[in-house]
Amino acid sequence: MSDPIQAQYHGLMQGLAEGIDGILNGDTRPRHTAFVLLVSGFGQIEGGRVNYISNGSREDMIAMMKEYIARNEGRYVEEEGHA
Repeated sequence: MSDPIQAQYHGLMQGLAEGIDGILNGDTRPRHTAFVLLVSGFGQIEGGRVNYISNGSREDMIAMMKEYIARNEGRYVEEEGHA
């Protein structure tokens, strides 16, 4: 897999990720809130590059993004007893 962040965005995205994680979780360990940050140039998503950073494992973040997309496309069915 190629680097998830293009060189021109690396420092900026790392700083944003540290700030977001600090706001959401502070010094709490284990962390309670996960996030994903995606960055792309306007008009460059189709056939372009999307840069990714998160504070969680790639596997968990992919599952989180899949659920988000399914909900937005109307394909997600709530399991009974879950919010």
